[in-house]
Amino acid sequence: MGTPLVQRILQPGEIEGLDHNAIPRLLLPQPDSLFKARASRLRELAQGNIKGIPVDAGMQGYLVLMAALADAQAAVVGKLAPGAVPAADPDALRRAMQHRMPVLPVNGARPPVWRDIFASLLDELAATAASQPALSGGLTQVLAQLRALDAPALDACADAVLDENGDNLNPMHAPFVAAALQILWSVSASELRAARVPDLETGTLCPVCGSHPVASVIRIGGGSQGYRYLHCGICESEWHMVRVKCSTCEQNGKIAYQGLDAADAAPFDPVTAKDDKLPNKANDPKKVARAETCDDCHTYRKVFNQEHDYNVEPLADDLASLMLDLLVGEAGYQRASGNPLLWLGKGDSSEGQPA
Repeated sequence: MGTPLVQRILQPGEIEGLDHNAIPRLLLPQPDSLFKARASRLRELAQGNIKGIPVDAGMQGYLVLMAALADAQAAVVGKLAPGAVPAADPDALRRAMQHRMPVLPVNGARPPVWRDIFASLLDELAATAASQPALSGGLTQVLAQLRALDAPALDACADAVLDENGDNLNPMHAPFVAAALQILWSVSASELRAARVPDLETGTLCPVCGSHPVASVIRIGGGSQGYRYLHCGICESEWHMVRVKCSTCEQNGKIAYQGLDAADAAPFDPVTAKDDKLPNKANDPKKVARAETCDDCHTYRKVFNQEHDYNVEPLADDLASLMLDLLVGEAGYQRASGNPLLWLGKGDSSEGQPA
C-alpha cells in the first residue's frame, strides 16, 4: 500500500501568491502616455464627472492647476532628446540584483539633467499661465519664486520631497519640484526590463526606486486582471501585492474597507474579496475609491478599482478623494504615506520664498 497523498488546502490570498511568474509582478511606467492620462483624469475629477469620487468645490481649482502641471510634464517628456536621461548603470543594476535593492534608488545621486527638466517644466507652465487667465495669478507668482531658488535651495527641496519630509518644505513649491522628479525617474524606469528588477525584502516599498506607494489600484486586463498593485508616486511603477495584506505592515488579519458612504464600511472578507467582479456588481461608484484600513498598525492606504471605473488613475484619484481621508482619519487611522502633488507642511506660506 503506497504512502497516502496529503493535500494542503490553500488559504485565500495564497493562490495569488503561488506563481509570481503567472502574474505580472511589476508594471513599468509609460511616461509618454501616463501624464496625458493623468491630466485628463484630473480635469474630469475637477468637473465632478466621476461618480465614485465627489470633489468639494474648494478642491476643484487645485485639481485644475495639477492638471496643467501634468500637461506640462507630458510636454517636457515629449521634448526630451533620446538619451537625455542617463540609463541605469550596469554595475549598479548587478549590485541591486545581487542584494535585492532598488535599481534606481531615490537616495542616490541625481543626474544634473534633472535641473534642466525642472527649468523646462517651469517654461511650459509659464506658457500655460500666459494662455489661461484663470491660472495666471497664483501660478505666475509661484513660478517666479521657483525660478529664484538657487541650486542648493532647489536640491534641498528635492531631497525633502524624496525623503517625504514635509516639515522642511514650502507646500506651494513642493508639487512642482516633485513633478520634475517624477519625469526624471519615470523616464529612467521606463527603460528598464522588469525581469532585471529584483523583489525587495519588503513588499511595501517600490522595487524600482524604494519610495512608498501613493495608493493601491485593482487592475483589469490580461495577466493583471483582478490583481492589486501598489503605485509609486516618484517613478510611477506599480508592483503586485496580494489583496489580503496590509501595504504598510504586511499583516492580513485585521483588514477592512472604508468607503465614502458610511454604509460601505465593512470587514474585509478574503473569501468574497473578488466577488465584486461579477457582472451584477460591476461599475459600482461606491467601490471606485475605498480606504484599506489595518487594525494591526492603524494605518490606511486608498485602493482604486479599475473594475468599477476603467479610467482610474491612482495619483489623481488619491488627490481628489480628500473627503475619504477625512472620514478615515476621524475613525482613528493614520495615512500611511503622502501624495507628492499635495503637501501640508508646518511652515507658513513664506517659508522657502526668496528674500
